[in-house]
Amino acid sequence: MGDPAVVVGVDIGTTSTKAVAYDAGGRQLAKHSIGYPLDEPHPGYAEQDPQLIYDAVVDSVRAVVEQLREPVAGLSFSSAMHSLIGLDADGAPLTPSLTWADSRASAQAERLRAVPSGLALHQRTGTPVHPMAPLPKLVWYAEQHPMLHERVAHWVGIKEYVLLRLAEALVVDHSIASATGLLDIHQLAWDDEALGIAGVTEEQLPQLVPTTHVLPGLTADAARATGLPADTPIVVGAGDGPLANLGLGVVHPGEVACSIGTSGAMRVMVERPGVDPLGGVFCYALTENRWMVGGAINNGGLVLQWAGDALAPDLGEHAEADLLALAADAPVGSGGLIMLPYLLSERAPHWSAVPRGAYVGLAHGHRREHLVRAALEGVCQQLALVLASVRAAGNEVHEVRASGGFARSPLWRQILADTLGMPVRFPVQREGSSFGAALLGMQALGLIESIELAADLVKIDETVRPDPAAAATYAALLPLFSELYEALVPTFASLRRLAPSLPPEPPPIAPLL
Repeated sequence: MGDPAVVVGVDIGTTSTKAVAYDAGGRQLAKHSIGYPLDEPHPGYAEQDPQLIYDAVVDSVRAVVEQLREPVAGLSFSSAMHSLIGLDADGAPLTPSLTWADSRASAQAERLRAVPSGLALHQRTGTPVHPMAPLPKLVWYAEQHPMLHERVAHWVGIKEYVLLRLAEALVVDHSIASATGLLDIHQLAWDDEALGIAGVTEEQLPQLVPTTHVLPGLTADAARATGLPADTPIVVGAGDGPLANLGLGVVHPGEVACSIGTSGAMRVMVERPGVDPLGGVFCYALTENRWMVGGAINNGGLVLQWAGDALAPDLGEHAEADLLALAADAPVGSGGLIMLPYLLSERAPHWSAVPRGAYVGLAHGHRREHLVRAALEGVCQQLALVLASVRAAGNEVHEVRASGGFARSPLWRQILADTLGMPVRFPVQREGSSFGAALLGMQALGLIESIELAADLVKIDETVRPDPAAAATYAALLPLFSELYEALVPTFASLRRLAPSLPPEPPPIAPLL
């Protein structure tokens, strides 16, 4: 625990890259982050320039190295999942980096989901057939840009591109690979059927390696750019979701990490891979005996932001605090008003780009405080559906730890505990995925015995217990909330045809040179 060796956890996110240095006792010694834009050239597109992200990685690492007095024992990486980049034979990008938020492949995903083999594909690969995933994106490229699709020598995610530049190694860890829709998670091998659907070969994909795989050092250019010795080890690392669980100290089966930021997620650690019979959850790898089962939702804190813009534009600069105060004036259950918060369609547990938001049960007596509270309750009810799917996959849940921007609000904390019907523990805030990456790196480099040490390093700040009466109200409303989705799917589909949120397919984009 007193080892002075330092590991820098590098978290490559969709809005910024954050590098944070930790010692083996979990103390944060230095950090730096650099942001970059998310380009949306057409509705439904969400892409980034790989070069900007690589620059952010080396510059943030260099800034941390310059703050440290101690030598760096290694770098370890976390990355947003589901990204996709096409490279030429020299490793240069032919496409932008498509992020998880890119929904251009919605039609391809819906088509794949509709066939009988769609659920089997999900159950083998652990990844829902959804436009977020690389598999439908690859089908989109094959159908919309076949010449470009044929030119691509290698298909990678953003972390693989960065590692290729840093260490000249074309590798992908089992965690990131398990979120592509292309990996058989039970065999830890590329899935032949998925590759056939995507129109790619194993030779076009990076070499599969464990998340603890260590690359021996940096290229000369990368060493100069980061300020590190060329022989600095690089731990390949994992996806940001599993590492966020690790960073919260959620390392044992039955423990759930819940987060609500702009979006949201519910994830439980398990010892063996598995998906529920209805395909409501994903299953992604962390290590050979630690897997993450859960679901992400598109609509978290952005629902509150929408409520402020649409319902209370008069509140001004203190909109969030005043909105939450408004919501507190409405009763539990919002006077019989339910909001389906699908403003950006939805992911778990239905995994469809079709749904839209809806208020159901509006009455003359409802005011904007009811509408705002119903929005908060809708987000938490959606997470409760994800938790039910986690349990349906055969997982016991006995503890929930939560994090994210929502935790600043005592009201929202209480609504979550009441909706889930169980106590919610709020850890002292850490840097999440970067801390998880550093812990995984320390294990890989032999600086700590096991990542289970995280459970002792993360301290709990507060435990919020459900109010029995409120919990009973939400438990009664949850089946209605779930049934509304099923009842409105035909309406959502008709609206999509009659008033589509996406315009006709834009002209083909030129590849990056």
